[in-house]
Amino acid sequence: MFSHLFVGVVDFERALRFYRALMPVLGIQERFCDPGRPWAGWQSEPGPRPLFLIGTPFDGFQHAAGNGQMVAFLGDQRSTVDTAYQTALSHGGTSEGAPGLRPEYHEHYYGAYFRDTEGNKICVACHRAE
Repeated sequence: MFSHLFVGVVDFERALRFYRALMPVLGIQERFCDPGRPWAGWQSEPGPRPLFLIGTPFDGFQHAAGNGQMVAFLGDQRSTVDTAYQTALSHGGTSEGAPGLRPEYHEHYYGAYFRDTEGNKICVACHRAE
């Protein structure tokens, strides 16, 4: 369905440290990093797409996190959601909702919500029964 998702950042190095800590928890490998542009990308398995990208906005204007916009990553098990959430918070992220069941979405929905270092809303969700 997706070719890529691009998330804008203000402080590329700070955001890069955040995502370099988070993505391995989710089993997502870094594909490239070009600090001169600046941008970096991670690819899903089996790849090569979709890509998740961070970088400064192409138009040269300052990044501003949007309201109502969110990127949700899939966790293979509930413990992955827990670990991702703790990793995010320990690397400069802020909580938007601790890990837990959210039956209003469906019976087995287990998710956590946080903001990255740039204010972008991120979710990690597991859809499996425990």
